[in-house]
Amino acid sequence: MTLTANWSYPTAIRFGAGRIQELAEACQSVGMKKPLFVTDAGLVSLPIVGTALDVLEKGGLGRAMFSDVYPNPDEVSLEKGLKIYRDGGHDGVVAFGGGSALDLAKIIAFMSGQTRPVWDFEDIGDYWTRADVNGIAPIIAVPTTAGTGSEVGRAGILTNSETHVKKIIFHPKMLPSIVICDAELTVGMPPVITAGTGLDAFIHCFEAFCSPFYHPMSQGIALEGMRLVKDNLMTAFKDGGNLEARAHMMSAAAMGATAFQKGLGGVHALSHPLGAVYNTPHGMTNAIALPAVVRFNRPAIEDRVELLAAYLGIEGGFDGFYNWLIDFSRAMDVPEKMAALGVDRDQIDLLAQMAVDDPSAGGNPIPLTVEITKKLYEEVI
Repeated sequence: MTLTANWSYPTAIRFGAGRIQELAEACQSVGMKKPLFVTDAGLVSLPIVGTALDVLEKGGLGRAMFSDVYPNPDEVSLEKGLKIYRDGGHDGVVAFGGGSALDLAKIIAFMSGQTRPVWDFEDIGDYWTRADVNGIAPIIAVPTTAGTGSEVGRAGILTNSETHVKKIIFHPKMLPSIVICDAELTVGMPPVITAGTGLDAFIHCFEAFCSPFYHPMSQGIALEGMRLVKDNLMTAFKDGGNLEARAHMMSAAAMGATAFQKGLGGVHALSHPLGAVYNTPHGMTNAIALPAVVRFNRPAIEDRVELLAAYLGIEGGFDGFYNWLIDFSRAMDVPEKMAALGVDRDQIDLLAQMAVDDPSAGGNPIPLTVEITKKLYEEVI
């Protein structure tokens, strides 16, 4: 089977090894003449960034770059990026990197022509209608990890530097016009990042699958996304140069972000405050939180998980799935406790309230309270 294709759901996706060479043409097809290339600070020195910039320059689009992007970006980084975008007279954004770079790049493009503060566009009710749609620049997204799926999302997560609360900034036009999924760009990911991002993709699918809301299309996408992770993540973890496994993981990441239109749940509700307060890596934080949330949700999800286990070829129903999950995570050196990520118990009360207030909490199969989230934090920290 040839792992090369063109897809238009949920947006136009150019999928296949080597397709980064189409970056300049993709930019031109949406009207960009002077794009701003936005990427992670940690990627700047890697050959994949140089390759992408060379493609842009060869296509006559320059090589302007903003790379002051770190995990869990905030409004301070946003303002820096916006200044460079506006001062440089740019007309679009190339979002290149992991989830943090993709999120911040999308928000830069969204905010480039807005006059209201970014917090006015939080994903609450119809806040998104406040935006001037003519002030939203086009976006080309190029993921270099296989986890968040932000490349196919209509939102970005931004941390408020004063309150240390993660906010979801949403607008339908934040969905990139074109996505280039080139598995060759992910070959350099170290095993620990491969594990964290890959499990993040699995958890996006799993929480969407267990969410009580009605969205059959997302349900099916989530199911197959989990199968792709089960069958390919360990290979990618052990053999980072396996392009087939890497490609399937990129598909799973995009599928997870598409599926969670149905909702997320307790894992993300616990994870977002930890990322905001302790700056923990999102994927690995999710992976550590997952077992406790699965145990807690068992009364509401057991029947559904039994169907999932059968589809994945795991014997033993719910218990078989849970035991496989634990073994799968341990085989990739996922820590059992958040303490390994530098988290302590000093702020559990604050975290518990933040978790209940997090938008993801509403998708949990069992309603979350401060008392419940405090107990869950006590289990995982």
